[in-house]
This record gives sequence, structure tokens and C-alpha cells, in this order.
Amino acid sequence: MRIILLGPPGGGKGTQGDLIAKRTGFPRISTGDLLRRAVRDRTPLGIEADAAMKQGALVRDEIVLGLVRERIGQPDCRGGYVLDGYPRNLSQARDVQALDPDRPEIVIAIDVAEDEIVRRLAARRSCPACEAVYNLEARKPVREGACDACGGALFRREDDEPEVIRERLRVYAEETEPLLAYYREKGNLRRVGGGNGMEATFAVIRGILDPPLGAAAKAGMQA
Repeated sequence: MRIILLGPPGGGKGTQGDLIAKRTGFPRISTGDLLRRAVRDRTPLGIEADAAMKQGALVRDEIVLGLVRERIGQPDCRGGYVLDGYPRNLSQARDVQALDPDRPEIVIAIDVAEDEIVRRLAARRSCPACEAVYNLEARKPVREGACDACGGALFRREDDEPEVIRERLRVYAEETEPLLAYYREKGNLRRVGGGNGMEATFAVIRGILDPPLGAAAKAGMQA
């Protein structure tokens, strides 16, 4: 099964993706993680992506798709996988479908109010040394201003400033509406409110995923 998680920045996709991965055994695939790893490892796609980012340009869809293709081709993805925040537009959605056309697919869109997202992201702090992420409301570091993992100084990223967040949300809504319409027409879109906390949100998602996963497991045992 392919599980696609959609949602605005700060909507909790990463957290829910980790919970889904733990429950299903499917790996969570984040294109941001794939890009950082490819750049760090100096793979051919990583070198091309790094050059684009250093020039302030967007990484081409073809590069991201290539990274996704490599990742879902690995053995741990045979049973299924979770795509976290990808695809981001209609073209990417069609690319994913063409990449793995026969796999059953469920799309979960997490909806969170704008003011709630601004509040969440404004409280986020990141460690530039080890890339750990904290939240001054939900996951505070043990020592104020310092990373628990490596001791590095924590900072608020420029794109977590409130005015930047609102612009990111505007762009997200503009780009995502055709994508939501595409999955709605396919009949596999499920919308989940993400404003009631991590556990309540996951309980709803679990209720969506458990029946088809159970049916697939049963069919596999009977095959």
C-alpha cells in the first residue's frame, strides 16, 4: 500500500508519518530527508540538487522523482511505504502514479487552522549541527537553548517567522487545491482534522488505515 500524507507546513505530517510507520512497518519517506542525504553523500542526484539550492533555485521535479524512485525500489518498501509531504503538485502526483501504478493508495490530508500552525511553527527550534528539531510548547530541550543530542545552540529558522509562515501557507493552499481535487476524484482522499493533538489525530488516521490494511493482510494469507 502507498500512503500519502498531505498537509500544511507545521500540520504534523512528520509526527503522524512516524506513528503510521511504527504501526504498519512501512518506511516513512520524506523528500526533504532524501535530498539532505543525497547532498551529504554526494550522489549524482545530490550533487545536482546541491548546485540548484546554492543558486537559490528550486530543485527540479525530475531530481526529486529520481530520489523517490531509488528509495521505493529498496527492499523495505515492497510491502508499502508512507510518502510524507510528496507529491506537492498535480504533476508530481501523476509521476508517482506512473512510477508505481498498481499499488493500492490512500491519501490522508491533515487540516489545521492557520493561526494554530503559526503558533506551532513560531515555537519551533532547530539544531544546525545534527538537524534535531524541538518545540518550546510540545517538545522542549532539557537545557534551554541547547540541543539534547549534541549540545549545539538552537535557533528559529527564518521560514518559521510568523509573516513567512503565512506566506508559505498561502502558497501551499494555492498549489495543493488541484492536488486535493485530483485525489478526491480518484476516491481515495480522506481529510483529517489535526488541531486536537497528536494522539487524537492518530486515532482517526488509524481508523482509516486499519480496515484496508487488515483486508490486505488477510488476502495475503489466503493467497
